[in-house]
Amino acid sequence: MPVLLFTGLVFVGSFAAGLLGALTGLGGGVVLVPLLTLVFHVDLRYAIGASLISVIATSSGAASAYVREGFSSVRIGMFLEVATTIGAVFGAFLASRVPTRALAVIFGAVLIYSAWLSWQQSRATQQVEHAINPWSDRLRLSGSYPDGQGGETAYTVDRIPAGFATMFGAGTLSGLLGIGSGAVKVLAMDRVMRIPFKVSTTTSNFMIGVTAAASAGIYLHRGYIEPGLAFPVMLGVLVGSLLGARVLVRARVSILRNIFTIVILALGVEMIVNGWLGRL
Repeated sequence: MPVLLFTGLVFVGSFAAGLLGALTGLGGGVVLVPLLTLVFHVDLRYAIGASLISVIATSSGAASAYVREGFSSVRIGMFLEVATTIGAVFGAFLASRVPTRALAVIFGAVLIYSAWLSWQQSRATQQVEHAINPWSDRLRLSGSYPDGQGGETAYTVDRIPAGFATMFGAGTLSGLLGIGSGAVKVLAMDRVMRIPFKVSTTTSNFMIGVTAAASAGIYLHRGYIEPGLAFPVMLGVLVGSLLGARVLVRARVSILRNIFTIVILALGVEMIVNGWLGRL
């Protein structure tokens, strides 16, 4: 395939991944890596390296808007980044020592889990009030976010040690598999730490770039980031995610989430089968 045609197709595919990831709230990395490996036959570790670069770009672009609007909690994000950054370095260290077949199977399992999580989020119920947590007061993690009617809704952060431990696992997945692991981070904040869903998703977006940067340096040092591949991937995902953020206001997210669930479920099964049979 000619280089120009390959670059154009990668850009279009990355654009679609970024658009779909932004519309569903799980990020484009879970689609991008299997797209590069299964459709374009890119080596898995090079696909992970390109995905990490795209995660950094998209996080930097969208996070500033969420912080400005008052949804993201910088204090929570920086506190939990300690755990995710350590996990990301640990995951990147493991990546060079885990066989490609095993990585493919692990990635497929993460995709299937993300599909289940996406389906669960579409059925999520409103959160209930929780008692004040003393650690939340000492670390000043509790806060408020805009309620859409000109007021503020207060919230209290709970079960901080459990959330911190889960964030280490999210960072490890990010470094090992080249994804922002936003689904796991949202799970930790929303389900474990009882942080409202809007704050969880926007703060996760703020965090994934830092986590990806921690592991991207290791991939770059080992030669797994190819500029000719990373540039169209980064540009496509960035444009797609920015467009997705605009479309999200008008789109019926429940339908989009169901479509996304089906897509990544199919990709997850295919990744596991190909990894198990040694085709990657």
